[in-house]
Amino acid sequence: MAKELKNRTIHIQIFFILIMLLLLVKAAELQIVDESSKKVAQATTVYQLPVHPARGSMYDRTGKLMVYNIPIYNLMVTYDLIDPNINIPKFCNILGITEEEYHKNLNKNWNSRGISKDGRFSKSIPFIFINRLSVETYARLQESLYEFTGFFVELRYVRGYNYPNAGHVLGYLREVNQKEVETNKKYRPGDFIGATGLELVYDEELRGKKGTRYVLKDNLGREMGTYQNGALDERAEAGKDIVTTIDLDLQAYCEELMQNRKGAIVAIEPSTGEILSMVSAPTYDPNLLVFNRDRGKAYQQLASDPNLPLYNRSVLSEQPPGSTFKLVVALIALQEKATEINRTLPCSRGYYLGGAMRMGCHGHPTCTNISMAVQHSCNAYFAHVFRNIVDMRGYTNPAAGLDIFNEHLVSFGIGVPLGIDFPQENDGNFPTSAYYNNIYKRYNERWYSPYIMSLGIGQGEMKLTPFQLANLAAIIANRGHYYTPHFSKAIIENNVEKPTYDKFRVQHTTKIERRHFEPIIEGMENVVRAGTGGRGYIPEIPICGKTGTVQNPHGKDHSVFIAFAPKENPKIAVAVYVEHGGGGGSVAAPTASLIIEKYLTGKIAPSRQYREDAVKSLNLLASP
Repeated sequence: MAKELKNRTIHIQIFFILIMLLLLVKAAELQIVDESSKKVAQATTVYQLPVHPARGSMYDRTGKLMVYNIPIYNLMVTYDLIDPNINIPKFCNILGITEEEYHKNLNKNWNSRGISKDGRFSKSIPFIFINRLSVETYARLQESLYEFTGFFVELRYVRGYNYPNAGHVLGYLREVNQKEVETNKKYRPGDFIGATGLELVYDEELRGKKGTRYVLKDNLGREMGTYQNGALDERAEAGKDIVTTIDLDLQAYCEELMQNRKGAIVAIEPSTGEILSMVSAPTYDPNLLVFNRDRGKAYQQLASDPNLPLYNRSVLSEQPPGSTFKLVVALIALQEKATEINRTLPCSRGYYLGGAMRMGCHGHPTCTNISMAVQHSCNAYFAHVFRNIVDMRGYTNPAAGLDIFNEHLVSFGIGVPLGIDFPQENDGNFPTSAYYNNIYKRYNERWYSPYIMSLGIGQGEMKLTPFQLANLAAIIANRGHYYTPHFSKAIIENNVEKPTYDKFRVQHTTKIERRHFEPIIEGMENVVRAGTGGRGYIPEIPICGKTGTVQNPHGKDHSVFIAFAPKENPKIAVAVYVEHGGGGGSVAAPTASLIIEKYLTGKIAPSRQYREDAVKSLNLLASP
């Protein structure tokens, strides 16, 4: 019995010895062999850090890369994790900043809860301390970053541009504001978002999707490694690339032609609605607004320039269309049987009513048909025709005629947004019968067609944007229909080009029958051959155009020209609007013809070089 008890005691002792040996081996493994476990033991927090994706690039219609990404390194800081005993002089010396700048970059007007007064920053959430570190500074900092608790480097991407063109088209980025951070969980302070142009419209496609990285940090805020070997990490998804409809060579040429003047150019491919060029002059180099330390200064200079280079005239400027609007009046009159193709109307240098001239005109042959009236841009002819439209339901019922007229305008995309894929598109304006009723009611009067006949020549309250003018040219080129003008040709996803959205392939038809366009197009061809737009004539290319001179009470008149070419199977429709350019045939017409020639032939013929030199040398811009 005693022997049995002794053996049992020995067995128990051996068991406990083995257990102790196993515990010692495991402890040695944890403390000596498994370094990751040691890190976990020292770590106090698992941090979730964002991984920023590369933003989608943008190409022109021929494949030229216009917008790309530049990787940058931002120095981030979490205020609550800063070591109170940080070596500030050494830190500042590495970064090349002063101690004053150090404290300024950390001071966000904190309140008692550790939140900045504007609500954008929190002491417990990382924010940018210095953006866009130079490569040299980044290299120096990496060697000593472990000494500066609370600071870390984050990889970001900013925009780069291969060409100094299309600033208004492409747009630029900005940082999200506090409201956007509060209402959208995908944003955090310091994130970039499209501010203008295509960067804004296609921000969702371009932005991509953030990834996430989980790291272990010790009680001093130093990164100790990945959490669970990155098992929970999520990869960032790069943004989608966009192939735009812009022809970069044409865009650059249009910008060159519009140097030293204010105005706009819009060129469209009529058969698709694809925008070949959009220029708002004066323009700016998109490289000026890249995120760097000079961005703020550059923006202020652009914003304070009296010539308003940041103002996008092509979509925002609403101006009277001048005589280009006579094309619309002629088409509506033919459709509504308010006139006939072969109708002679006299013009003795103006339109007379009650024996007195009510509207002046220039000297030209008597117009015996509507094509001649377009060719010579006769004010008297179109004042008379417009009055016929307004009075089609009787002289005492002008509201009915004007309402019918305005219904046609809407079908032309006038007075309503065209729906282009671009922000802040204005819709122009046409006055309604209710508008005139309200005005004349104040004076206990009624209104009649002579009161508003200036609308018939594109003056008065009639307003169109340059986009609507270009679209008008495209409608006539197509003999009565258009496709919504757009900038997106294709979206590239997983290296596959997907054609642009279906809504841009929908055909919009006017209320005008196709047959009525032919006499108007004949007149437009004669405008350039032997009419008011003779400076736009090119022997080899049949251009159909219409001049417009917009009265300007504050100075020299504005020069307008719309056109398409060639006459059959048109490839380009263009509108040129030059502020203070004078007559439509003097500046806008030759400018448009150069654009057409450049696009269709790829060059300017030597015989027309003088015309190009004259356009380029013209300076109509006020000094800053």
